[in-house]
Amino acid sequence: MTTSPTSPINVKHLIGGDWRPASDGATFETHDPHDGTLLGTIARGTADDGAEAITVARRTFDEGGWSQMSPKERAKILHQVADAVDAHREELAMLETRDGGKTITQSLHAEIPRVAHNLRFFADYVSMAANEAYPDGDLLSYVLYPPAGVVSAISPWNAPLMLATWKIAPALAFGNTVVLKPAPQTPLTANRFAEIALEAGLPPGVLNVVHGFGGEAVAGPLTSDPRVDRITFTGSSATGVKILQAAAANHTPVSAEMGGKSANIVFDDADLDVAVPMSLRAIFGGNGQVCLSGTRLLVQNSIREKFLERFTEEARKLVVGDPKEASSFMGPLIEQRHLEKVHGYVELAQEEGGKVITGGERLTGDAYANGFYYPPTIITGLDNTSRTAREEIFGPVETVIGFDTEEEALRITNDSPYGLAGILFTENLNRAHRLAARGKAGTVWINTFFERDLRLPFGGEGISGLGREGGQYSREFFTEPRAVTIRLRK
Repeated sequence: MTTSPTSPINVKHLIGGDWRPASDGATFETHDPHDGTLLGTIARGTADDGAEAITVARRTFDEGGWSQMSPKERAKILHQVADAVDAHREELAMLETRDGGKTITQSLHAEIPRVAHNLRFFADYVSMAANEAYPDGDLLSYVLYPPAGVVSAISPWNAPLMLATWKIAPALAFGNTVVLKPAPQTPLTANRFAEIALEAGLPPGVLNVVHGFGGEAVAGPLTSDPRVDRITFTGSSATGVKILQAAAANHTPVSAEMGGKSANIVFDDADLDVAVPMSLRAIFGGNGQVCLSGTRLLVQNSIREKFLERFTEEARKLVVGDPKEASSFMGPLIEQRHLEKVHGYVELAQEEGGKVITGGERLTGDAYANGFYYPPTIITGLDNTSRTAREEIFGPVETVIGFDTEEEALRITNDSPYGLAGILFTENLNRAHRLAARGKAGTVWINTFFERDLRLPFGGEGISGLGREGGQYSREFFTEPRAVTIRLRK
């Protein structure tokens, strides 16, 4: 397998079919979180760069080459792009692993294959989605779904290309043009994907990529320019609020998935051979940097000691190391600042009266190459009122809370400003259905974790988000539904 980049990459914006430096020539760097190796020098976008990308996307959409294609024509091109992603799977996976610290096993066998799947699913969905027609005597009414226009897509760093294509794929499939701003921590796969897409036949100007930071810089126009018709965002709740405020001035619809503090509930009738490994994956998979993580582990007190003993023993066995090695279950956190944030919450937990039963200190030494490594960390002794249990840590830190009854578990679950996901382990089918219906969560997994069917709605409640995407929900967001009524002559 290639270990590219073998030398630093010079990354520019893609605007139309042209690769351009920042308008003022400014750059920033991206480094490997494993050992600090310089991976690339990236164009640091300005507000002018963002505005220019919107101008090109607007012109491309209005000229109609892409937006007026038939769904089958667009699908053919998107399948070509998906084929190209498959052909470059190893290259993209290594870029993702080196830029973001995700293990090569996850990048190669889960996330990059999902990129191709995202493209294929929405390429086919558009032509297969049911349309409405309502005959009523001599009146015939029906619904059209023309594309909305220009879409700003702002994607996060924790699963960079997979999450970017959750946005890009439906937006393009329904005929929109896109301006993508990837997270500045992980710009490399977005850049390479754009190259691959152009080579595979995606017309210039349909997908544009601008790099940089938020605030009034490159992200400013993407959220406040009146020529933008839709904004799709994944990231923190605080950033999401700023985007919603900027979009409100132009009444621009926003779909925002904004973080979580999900409860993972384990009842005393759970199959621990399923619940233990799935619970480990639900908190420590993806280096703990997953918005859907089950960061509040609620265990019924009658099995709490038994479960915690097995859970802790298995957590200590997880291999934390070089993400390029297939044996590693966890790699480094994304950057020094984030590592300090995660460790700060562990210190806060102890101040609040919590007990760290494993982990809790940065990993150092030759094996970790001075990277941003933090071990699986489990904390007991806190209740749901603690800041540790209420605030999003976004790292491999699990807070274990006991409960006695189903109603108590439900109360703790819903006592949170977040509502992105919920996880539930039980063999009681009636209980599973009851809690799925009453828990505050956009997605509920029962005896499993992180299975996403693209036909289902995805999003959160509370400060976890606004709106839903997936299947018909993506169609409603990325199109401008139009009612048509005609009177038929007798």
